[in-house]
Formats: sequence, structure tokens, C-alpha cells
Amino acid sequence: MLILVSVLASCDETDPQVAYDSTPYALNFGAFLPPDLPADNIPTVTGVQLGRMLFYEKRLSQDNSQSCASCHKQIDGFSDERKFSLGVKGLEGRRQAMPLFNLAWHKFGFFWDGRAATLREQALRPIQDTLEMNESLVNVIAKLKQDQLYKDQFIRAFGDDNITAERIGLAIEQFEITLISNRSKYDDFLAGKVLLTESEERGRVLFFSEFDPNTGAKGGECFHCHVGDNFSMHTYLNNGLDSEARFTDLGRYEITLNEEQRARFKLPSLRNVALTAPYMHDGRFQTLEEVIEHYNTGVFYSGTLDESMDHNLLPDGLQLSEQDKADLIAFLKTLTDLEFVKDERYSEPN
Repeated sequence: MLILVSVLASCDETDPQVAYDSTPYALNFGAFLPPDLPADNIPTVTGVQLGRMLFYEKRLSQDNSQSCASCHKQIDGFSDERKFSLGVKGLEGRRQAMPLFNLAWHKFGFFWDGRAATLREQALRPIQDTLEMNESLVNVIAKLKQDQLYKDQFIRAFGDDNITAERIGLAIEQFEITLISNRSKYDDFLAGKVLLTESEERGRVLFFSEFDPNTGAKGGECFHCHVGDNFSMHTYLNNGLDSEARFTDLGRYEITLNEEQRARFKLPSLRNVALTAPYMHDGRFQTLEEVIEHYNTGVFYSGTLDESMDHNLLPDGLQLSEQDKADLIAFLKTLTDLEFVKDERYSEPN
């Protein structure tokens, strides 16, 4: 009888909401080709919710003042409006914070130099970076273990309340996989729902056209590198920001020590580019006008310059007129996804 009473009492105290739940998270790829999701970490509703909580959790930092979202703001396409993000000690990072969206389609590593092979690895590095959140994973785990809300959510996501660094990385990876941006005006244009303005259409044609100095054919040469649904090759390129003598950041070379990759950096997506200023790995350009002018007349030669930049090096560059440049920018703005930056599924949880 005592055993039965004990069992019944135990059942009465159990919160029915705190149980492992493997319900898959519904990902909307839209017209995109489905990505290769990590087979060992398919997003679930409970895992994504845990990752979202952790993405906005300031206790991941040394002084409990910063979260991942502090430097990756949704309204800015999950990027940072500052040239270099400030860490908990007020120190600047080395490079501009990259925007976070459509990460499930990214290949060849993460960060500007690709030093993280997976999203789960990428998620843990800023926590431990002395210039960023400057915290140890041991301390983070200890903080989260004191919070019943997190213990319960780890049960829902992983089956028990064992909080580990690996699981923190997996949960944030799941949340970041859901950050899908595919609802821009350009997407609606491709679906036949809207028309582009005259300027946007001229910019679109320029974007996808080659410049031929022999025939005078106009072209922005943009499509060679910014290709596919995400407008990116997701590889590492030197886009002529500096001559070899002026290299101050060797980018991918620092990871591979391959001389051919000196000053090569990960090629970011152009989606939401109007929201993600400043631009380039060092945030040197504040406006899209500056970016276009760089490719028009400002490309420097170096031994690792990408071969697609040949035309940009001509004495007169791409010879884009002021109208051409304005049209290109008009087209780039059609890649803005306002629904994405307002989507409550990606915002800070209540």
C-alpha cells in the first residue's frame, strides 16, 4: 500500500509538459532546393525552441550582459550595424559580424575564414572568444543547471536534463537552421507574383550580364560569384580590396597556410544586403554605393585575386554609369526580406 501511494504521489508531481518530444520542426524551403541537413541533428520543435532560448541567453557571456543576438540582430538581418562588434570587455572583434540566415545551405565552413566546420562548432566559439563573450563552457553549463526552465527544456529536446557543451551547440545549430530568408520581392518576382520596376529590371540585367570592353556590352559581372538561390558560391575569394603589400588580414590562409588562399574570405550571401551594412570582412564600406564603386573602379591586383575580376582591373574598370550603379542597387534592394526580419519565430522568446 505504501509503495502504491508513493507511486501515485510521484505521478501527481510530474509535469506532463516536461517530456521528450521529437516532433520534427516544419522547415519551409519555398522554391529553394532542399539543403543537406545534418543527419544527426534534424531540427525538432523542442530542440529549436531550446536553441532559440540559448541564442538570446546573456548568461552565455562572462558578465551575463551579452548573447549571440547582441551582435546578430534580427532587424539587421542577424548582423551587426557596427564595423566591429564589441565584446564583454569593450574590446573590438577582428572582423565584421557575418549575417545569419539560410545557413543550412552554406558549405565549406563558417566565419570569414571558415575555421568552424559546422554550425554547432561555430555556435560555441564566440562564447569562448576573449574578444567576444569571454566565458568558459564549464561556467555556462553551471549557470544553466541552476535554472529549472533550462533543465526542463533539455529534457524536452534531448530526453534528460544533462546539460553539456555538445548539446548547447546542437540546439543552437537547430535554431540557426530555421533562419530561412526566401520571401523577398525578388522571390515574388521569380514566382510571377510581382513585376520589377524599370530601374530594378535594368539592375537585374546588369547583375547577370558580362562586361565586354571590345563590344561595349554593359555588365556588372556580379553573377560569377553571387550565384544560386543564396547569391553566393559559399567559397573563399580575394575580391581585390587590397594590393599584396597592403594585406593586413590573411583570411583563409591563417587556417590552411595555403599560399593560394592569402587574403581570401568567405563569400557572403547578397540576400538582405541592404540591411547588413557595413560591408566586407573589415566593414570598410558603409554603403552599397561604395561597394559598387569598388567593383567598378577600385579593384587591386594581387597574386591571389580571383580570376573573375579581370575586367574590373581594366584602366577604366567596368565603366558603369551613375544610372547603372543606381539600377544595380535598386535590384539588390529587391533581395530584402522584410518578413524575415519581423518573423516572431526568430525573435527573443518571452
